[in-house]
Amino acid sequence: MAEFTHFDGQGNAVMVDVSAKDETERVAVAKGCVTLSPATTRLVAGHGLKKGDVLAVAQLAGIMGAKRTPDLIPLCHPLALTSVTVELALDEARDAVDITATCKLKGRTGVEMEALTAVAVAALTVYDMCKAVDKGMRIGDIRLVHKSGGKSGTYEAT
Repeated sequence: MAEFTHFDGQGNAVMVDVSAKDETERVAVAKGCVTLSPATTRLVAGHGLKKGDVLAVAQLAGIMGAKRTPDLIPLCHPLALTSVTVELALDEARDAVDITATCKLKGRTGVEMEALTAVAVAALTVYDMCKAVDKGMRIGDIRLVHKSGGKSGTYEAT
C-alpha cells in the first residue's frame, strides 16, 4: 500500500526531497466544470456580462493559478513550468463551462497540482464573473485525468 510522502517519522509535515530523482518530461491534465443557469449560459455566449469575456478572463486566471500553485498549496515545490494551457468551452446544451488544463515541464517532480489548481482557479473566476446574475452556479468534478513522466509512469483516469 502506498504511504503518504509529506510526513516524517514523527508525523511532522515536510517538503519531499526530490534531489535524487531523475529529470523527466512530465505532463498532467486536469478537468472540471461550472454548471450555470440557462440565462447565465446565454449571457456568457453573447458576451453580455459587464465584467467582460468570461471564458477569456478565466483562461488567463487559470494559467496564472498554475504558476502560483506553490504559494497556495503548502509543501508544493516551485516549478519551472514549460507550458500551461487552459481551455474553456461553453456547452450550451448542458448549461456548463468545461475546463481542461495541461501543464508540462522537464523536472524532478510532477505537475498534477499545477493542473488541478489551474482548473480550480479558472472555475472560481467563472463564478466570480457571473455571480452577480447567478449565485446558484456549481463548481464540480475537478479531477486529474492524465499524468505521465517520473518513476510512477503514466496514469489515465477511467
